[in-house]
Amino acid sequence: MSEPDITDYVPSDDEEFMNPRQQAYFRARLEQWKADILAGTKSTINNLQEDSSNLPDLVDRASSESDKALELRTRDRQRKLIAKIDAALRRIDEGTYGYCDETGEPISLRRLEARPTATLSLEAQERHERQERTVRDD
Repeated sequence: MSEPDITDYVPSDDEEFMNPRQQAYFRARLEQWKADILAGTKSTINNLQEDSSNLPDLVDRASSESDKALELRTRDRQRKLIAKIDAALRRIDEGTYGYCDETGEPISLRRLEARPTATLSLEAQERHERQERTVRDD
């Protein structure tokens, strides 16, 4: 089965939800996002391999080490994001992508455009966040 053409395609509420073209569109977005993150990882490795111990100024050395620590934290968040992207790609393969984990209802296309890894509808996410706040406040 060939992939539908998604060049210049924008998903619309006027079509069947998660039809093959929409699935191909979101798959391509997720795969591109993952590729961009992985490409950024290469620059992180290069930056981390630069030796800051030979910087003569203590402030410059401290600044360099601080930058490296920040970059590592950012990469750790991106590593977790890659896991979410992989999970979303698996949901596309399984036919469950785009449907709320809690209600089984479709997640709006606007939400999926903004957050392609979303697993909850906006309403379910808001409910979840309200419950978290209530638990935290107790």
